[in-house]
Amino acid sequence: MKNITRKLCPGKLIIAAALAIFAAFPAFSAGAEILPDGGLFIPAGEVTEKAVFYPLKIDGVDMEVFAVKAPDGTIRTAFNTCQVCYDSGAGYYAQEGDVFVCRNCGNRFSTSDIEIVKGGCNPVPILPEHKTADENGITIPKEFLARAKVIFINWKY
Repeated sequence: MKNITRKLCPGKLIIAAALAIFAAFPAFSAGAEILPDGGLFIPAGEVTEKAVFYPLKIDGVDMEVFAVKAPDGTIRTAFNTCQVCYDSGAGYYAQEGDVFVCRNCGNRFSTSDIEIVKGGCNPVPILPEHKTADENGITIPKEFLARAKVIFINWKY
């Protein structure tokens, strides 16, 4: 039997390392758009079980929305800040499988509870009455986003 060795050229090694690092970070949207009126449109086709994060700036305040497909197949949306820890500036989430973990207090929150459970240490939900959803995607109006900027004033993500 031959001894087969593979040499990895430096370019391929750099690409492999970059892909490994990129996989550890959240997915940021390529298809979302800020609408002419300042609202946010999230295309339904890019939302999967891995949350997609949508950074935006409203009236000079950096904010972030995320969308994720729950186990029941519905698309759930929330602000990437915690209902309890937001004023610390570190109350934002990282996804670990089907769970979101608050980076400030460590509370773990199931994907299936997003938009369902309100209050406590969990992502600030964007409820159905604050957005429009259809087969193409989700639209969140600027007026609603602007009212939420207060929870991002100290945000340090």
